[in-house]
Formats: sequence, structure tokens, C-alpha cells
Amino acid sequence: MPLLTTERTDEPGFENRSRACKLVYMLDLSFVRANLELVEQKLRDRGQDPASLLGDFRTLDQHRRQRITEVEQLKAQRNKLNEEVARLKKSGQDAASVMEETRALKSRMESLEATATDAEEELRAILTRIPNLPSNDVPVGRSEEDNVEIKRWGEIPQFDFAPKPHWELGEQLGILDLERAAKISGARFAVYWRDGAKLERALISFMLDIQTREHGYTEVLPPFMVNSKSLFGTGQLPKFADDLFHCDDVQQNKPDEYRDNDHWLVPTAEVPVMNLYRDEVLEDAQLTTSLTAYTPCFRSEAGSYGKDVRGIIRQHQFQKVELVKFTRPDESQAEHEKLTRDAETILERLGLPYRRVLLCTADLGFSSAKTYDLEVWLTGQQLYREISSCSNCLDFQARRANIRYRPAGQNKTAFVHTLNGSGLAIGRTWLAILENYQQADGSVRIPDALVPYMGGQIEIRAKSR
Repeated sequence: MPLLTTERTDEPGFENRSRACKLVYMLDLSFVRANLELVEQKLRDRGQDPASLLGDFRTLDQHRRQRITEVEQLKAQRNKLNEEVARLKKSGQDAASVMEETRALKSRMESLEATATDAEEELRAILTRIPNLPSNDVPVGRSEEDNVEIKRWGEIPQFDFAPKPHWELGEQLGILDLERAAKISGARFAVYWRDGAKLERALISFMLDIQTREHGYTEVLPPFMVNSKSLFGTGQLPKFADDLFHCDDVQQNKPDEYRDNDHWLVPTAEVPVMNLYRDEVLEDAQLTTSLTAYTPCFRSEAGSYGKDVRGIIRQHQFQKVELVKFTRPDESQAEHEKLTRDAETILERLGLPYRRVLLCTADLGFSSAKTYDLEVWLTGQQLYREISSCSNCLDFQARRANIRYRPAGQNKTAFVHTLNGSGLAIGRTWLAILENYQQADGSVRIPDALVPYMGGQIEIRAKSR
């Protein structure tokens, strides 16, 4: 659907408005204004209440536009008065009364401009909290139960013994230590020992090699701490502050405004990688830019307590290899399919059964217009579990982060489309290998593709510490 392309600059008086007024909208103001009923329906499809999100959008917008029009009318009057002042002075006549009228007009214009600025800031606040609108091919649903399975790959392993979950295997093999992790950091942390740590490192190198050598991604190692502007750009702030770890005392020193010098631990490499081009204009020849990065990820998992308390499914810290793309609007749909296939390739090379699921409207992330989840089969738990979310954000994030490109042969710039996906979550891949490659004697076979990354090692067996 036709979400944003460029910032609206054709309104009366735009060129004379203050810098504070020239705000980049998350959703195009002109689009929302012209398609308010459609926006409201898309929000309802997401399970959101349009009234609580949009508030008095229409009234504010009308009020703002009226004030801008009034300013333009007053400016025309002031220009005529200035001409009259010049004429009177030239002829030696008294211009005091006309000059006083000019000053009154200026004062009135400043008051109207301030009112328009206030209205625009309120509109920006409204549009900031509106999530991306689902693409038209996303199924409408009320919960994850309405997600649509697109395909399945691989045969589910069959064992002649009772398979164990990864937390039992890890403990028995001496490679996963949750008890000591809780002692040094608290719940939802893990310590990996020996072959467990080696397997984690092997997976990181394997995933990065596949994406850079075979799929054409450029590897980048970004900072693991970011500022608030970066989190705003990708959509984590302000809505999801409780899900993040702030490096200051968030209760005592929570910033009133987003600053450059405050720091948060990254929830995903998507945040620093996406913001590499914040406030920049890319040349057409640079697109599509495909980047991959390894980072640890830190999430508070607010609201998840009582869920997945066993093992390492849901951790405060985990490792991930991320895939990020910056592309032209007319190519983002095809690039979304490519990115998803790039993530699937890792699962297939490792021989891990999975399925691809198209998320319904109610299950979409805040910044996503369309998302495929890849869910890996976990034999020890007899279920599919998400291991990657591959999302097309259209120009939603690019507007927040002000990332543009210059189309070939054109002078005007446009917003890029951004895409991201896990390629893959390391911890969940690690546990999937343990559960799907476990042997009757308690050992775990190494997938053939990982053997070179494990120094030729073909299995993991218990060792004394």
C-alpha cells in the first residue's frame, strides 16, 4: 500500500516555517489525512483501538492547517503594508500608523506560528505511537493462532528412545550451567562450558560465512550500546522502553527527551546496523545494501515471567546473527523473500526441520508491515519454536531514522525501504542441535556442516570439569 515516499513540502508557508515545524512523520501526514478511515481499519486489524492511538488527529490537523493559511494571508497583508510604508516615507509623509499596524500583524503571525508549531508537535506525538500499517497481503487475525503456515522443510527426527529437552542434555553433558549463571547474574542467564561454548562460537562463524561468502552480505561489527535516537529510529522507543536495559538508573534518571549521550544495551543488531545510515542520503547505485552482524542481545523480557522458565528459550542475554537490507521501494517485496530464504538456508545446511509462517495482522511487530517467522522443530519438546523473524518495514523505519536515497536521474530524494531478520538466533539454534541430534547414549552428533567449524569434532560427549 502507498505509505510514505517523501516529506510533504507543498503546504502554504512551508518554506518559511521554523526548523522545529519541519518534522519527519512516521506515517506520511498527507497519507493519513487523506486515508484516515483506511488507517483506522488497519489499526483495528492489528487489534489496536484507533481512537486511543489517533486521538483528536483530525481536529489538530485542521487547526494546524488553518493557522498556516492565516499566516500566509497575514504575510500578504504585511507585504502590502511594507510597500505602503516605503511609499509614505519616500513622499515624506507620516508612516507611523502603518508601521504600528505592521508590527501588530507580525505579533499576530508569531502567535499563529507558535500555535501551528504546537499542533504539529502534537500530531508528531500521535504519529510516533502509531505502528506500521500491515501490507494488504497480510492475513487479518486476532492472535498468533491466525498465523498462516506457508511451508515445511525437513523430516522430523524419529528416535527409538525418549528424547530429552536441551536443559537436561546440556546439564548431563556438562556444557550448560544455569545454576552458576543465576549465581553470578540472576535468572534467565546461561554459562556455556567447553564444547557448549565451542558450539556457540562455531555457529556464529558458520552463519556469518554463509551470508558473506554465498549471499553477498557485508559483515559489520557494530557497538553493543546505542543511544535513544537509534532505538527510536528502529521503533523500540518510546513504546518498548520496559523491554530494554538502560545503562543509567532508568527509574531515577529517565531522560525526558532522546539524547545522543545516553546508552542502552542493544536488543538486537538491527538497531545499530539500521542506524549506520541515519540522517544520510544513499546513492541509487548503493542499493540494495545488505549487511550482516553478530552481536549479543539484551532484553528484559518484560511481561514474560512464568513463560519458558526452563532452559535457554527466553534469556536476558543471547547471541544472534542479524541480516539487514536497505533497498528501493519497488524492490523491497522481492528482497524480503530473498532475506527470508537466506535465513532458511542456515537451517537447511544444519539439517534442522522448520516451517515458515506468515504472521497475521495482530501478531506483527510494531515496525513491520509484513513478517515471516521461521520456526525450528525441537524434538525434546515436541513443538516448533520461533528462531527467526524476517520483516519488511517498508519506509516506516527510514522515516523515523531519516534514511533516504537519490533515485537515478532524479534530483529529489526518497525514503529507502528497510528489512531485517535473524540469520539466526544462536542460542535457539544451539538448543535445536542438541535436541534434534541427540543420541541414545546421551551424546550429541555435530551436523556435518559444522564439523569444520568444530575442528573436525563430530560429537559432544560428557566430560568432567
